[in-house]
Amino acid sequence: MILPEPIDLETWTRRETFDHYREQVPCTYAITVEIDVTQLLAALRRAGRKTYPAQIWAIANAVNRRGEFRMALTEVGAPATWPVVHPAFTVFNATRETFAVVWSQYDPDFVTFHERTADVLAEAASATTMFPQGELPPHVFDVSSLPWTHFTGFSLQIDGGTRHLLPIFTIGRHIDRDGRTYMPLAVQVHHASADGFHTARLVDDIRELMAAPGWVG
Repeated sequence: MILPEPIDLETWTRRETFDHYREQVPCTYAITVEIDVTQLLAALRRAGRKTYPAQIWAIANAVNRRGEFRMALTEVGAPATWPVVHPAFTVFNATRETFAVVWSQYDPDFVTFHERTADVLAEAASATTMFPQGELPPHVFDVSSLPWTHFTGFSLQIDGGTRHLLPIFTIGRHIDRDGRTYMPLAVQVHHASADGFHTARLVDDIRELMAAPGWVG
């Protein structure tokens, strides 16, 4: 059984910040950015691979680089980090106009992840329940897709969300502008887990992955 690893509070530089935004001013924040996916889409076309698994993998790769985006609470409420987190994501059933939430094990090798996740997506496309795989593991973070509309701002209001320390991502419809293709990406973050500096760095990691998609194979 995988358990989150407790953080050494004596040496943790963000201890005071964590306590403040967990206890005194519990809050989350959201940021929406545009990501240039022109190069990524071209690489996927050449390789014959699917866009949604690639988007999910790039986000998961960036998330797993940084401990602040793998945070959890132990059973006694102490801050900890998962050694690895896996993406959970939404899949739309067009016939029912409902969606399912499924997850796929993260793999640092994109091709391996792509094949596994493509199978998960294909099976879930006809799901008639919200969680066809059963209860989600505790060490998953959420990605949802809103491909029907382009947006410039998106946020979630989560009742009791001050215990949810893992980030939440929402992908919007691509838009073409001046010969480039852009993807809106909303990131919801608990302030106890990460400050604006950390989230900006996460976004930069995602931008770099999508601008240099040699990992597509």
